[in-house]
Amino acid sequence: MSGGFKGLSVDAARRHLASLLKQTSTDSPELDARLLIGAVLDLDLTGLATSASRIIDEQEAGRLADVARRRGAGEPVARIIGFKEFWGLPLRLSTTTLVPRPDTETVVEAALEIANTGEADAIARIADIGTGTGAILLALLSELPTASGVGTDIDMAALETAADNARQLGLANRTTFIHCSYAQALQGPFDLIVSNPPYIPSREIAGLAIEVRDHDPHRALDGGADGLDAYRALIPQAALLLRTGGALLLEVGQHQDQDVGALMQAQGLRLAATKADLAGIPRVVIGQKWGPAGSFWQ
Repeated sequence: MSGGFKGLSVDAARRHLASLLKQTSTDSPELDARLLIGAVLDLDLTGLATSASRIIDEQEAGRLADVARRRGAGEPVARIIGFKEFWGLPLRLSTTTLVPRPDTETVVEAALEIANTGEADAIARIADIGTGTGAILLALLSELPTASGVGTDIDMAALETAADNARQLGLANRTTFIHCSYAQALQGPFDLIVSNPPYIPSREIAGLAIEVRDHDPHRALDGGADGLDAYRALIPQAALLLRTGGALLLEVGQHQDQDVGALMQAQGLRLAATKADLAGIPRVVIGQKWGPAGSFWQ
């Protein structure tokens, strides 16, 4: 079925798609329509402008009808087109990876602030626990050209996705991906350990937005009864792997910063700081491995 797209110009098809999406719960129908038609027709923003009068053929019309149906049913645009931009980097997705979200860029910002308080070259080794698409690790390596990193995940398909993203971004020679639970198979020391672990309390999964609940892998969302199971497993492992002065940066859910900070302190880490996201919610908790030499970055 062509869904009313057959015979329309590219520009008219974009407007028709936006009109269809306005009838759903989509928050940004115009943007969604532009991204989706660009993906279906393999046209960037310039291409959409220069091809505005070209007529949509039958096969293209069928594909546009399909993406309109999928987006109208709540499937995220990123899932439909197969990639998501994070920190300016295009990242391929798979069914076993979360769609990287702007909130998680707060982890990258916090890590780079640490790097910029001293010599960035001193950050030689980074570990990203539960790497998924590789988003956090690859963003950091793109900004720290002398660093290398390790990403872990319990899901082999996720690791394959992350490794493919590293290759596509020209970062494969500075990355290693390891199949294990959290940091179980790693050997330190690391200068930075970062993670966006599952932190949604189990009882809240059913109430999440359709885009998340029905399309993100639940294993990457479900943090157990109180949302803290992953932190209880990860923090003791990370504390042993950090170098003196090294930092552990963990993304947290709303109202979890104090509990996660307490878990860090229980493992001998100094609670160094929290960093809020753009909404003002404490989003990253930073713990530091303190020792006789004091802070590595001060």
